Amino acid sequence: MPVRKIIHIDMDAFFAAVEQRDNPALCGQPIAVGHAGPRGVVATASYEARRYGIHSAMAAQRAKKLCPGLIFVPARMNVYKHISRHIRSIFRQYTELVEPLSIDEAFLDVSHLPSATQAAKEIKQLIWERTCLTASAGVSVNKMLAKIASDYQKPNGLFVIAPKNVERFVAQLPVEKFFGIGRVTAEKMHRLGIYTGADLRQKTEEELVRHFGKAGHAYFGYARGIDDRPVEPNRKHLSAGAETTFAQDTNDLPTLLAALAQMAQKAWQHAEKLNLRGKTVTLKLKFADFKQITRSQTFDVVLLSETDFFTAGKKLLEQTDLHARKVRLIGLTLSNPPEPPARDGRQLQFDF
Repeated sequence: MPVRKIIHIDMDAFFAAVEQRDNPALCGQPIAVGHAGPRGVVATASYEARRYGIHSAMAAQRAKKLCPGLIFVPARMNVYKHISRHIRSIFRQYTELVEPLSIDEAFLDVSHLPSATQAAKEIKQLIWERTCLTASAGVSVNKMLAKIASDYQKPNGLFVIAPKNVERFVAQLPVEKFFGIGRVTAEKMHRLGIYTGADLRQKTEEELVRHFGKAGHAYFGYARGIDDRPVEPNRKHLSAGAETTFAQDTNDLPTLLAALAQMAQKAWQHAEKLNLRGKTVTLKLKFADFKQITRSQTFDVVLLSETDFFTAGKKLLEQTDLHARKVRLIGLTLSNPPEPPARDGRQLQFDF
């Protein structure tokens, strides 16, 4: 089977970089794109702000404490989407196999080209020449490795994991760096003595499935540098959600509502990046005993604002009888996008 050549392009601090580009007074300043209010959340932070420990999805009040001089800038989604379309036109100069992950990142299958590394260099240069923005690129034999590689030398980086280096690279990689392994899963792996790819490779597929469910099958492959997922140019995003685990379990309604507001904002920002709208709102609650429930409501029309989204989630929460149980985790998801209208027997595609 021929070796695939996959590039992952990830724009550097995209929203913040656009704001700094368009307003020179913000250059070199710690800025956060998002809402600065009591329930605000950081959508993107500039690299100057990240030095203070500020990151996306962080509560605005927490970010202000870490960096008192932090400058908040409201998001301009229409501007970001326009630039994103321009960047994707660059991608399509090299391949039609482009899978957007969000407004600021995408996979490209360039297996037909002589050199994926050269293509990545040219794409980065064209993005800079046409937008005055930097991007980081990862190049490897599959999507999992290419995505890891793009984050390896940020910002404005280019990192290549060649076929001959895959096994050695994966063996030394901390499990936190693997695709799909978040903080909670990583902590569970640490309790099992799994800290690196080499440790993960010592576990059988049956063991991983027993501990991590269906995801165990993917982890087994990842530990061996295997990821057979193709680049899917027509893949549709069907949902956008966010969830958080409380430092201390709680059934205090104001605390739950404050967290829900932050999750609504984070999920809505994700939906904006995906150009997603939906008709179904789903509330997720996990209790102190790890039992989990979901509550959903489907509307006749799509929700058009973050306020409507949060209001629907708030209603679901207020209608849920907690039975004095304390909540460990709360989440909110938007799903059920409308079908695009048909014209001349063909489906229209959403333009990101």
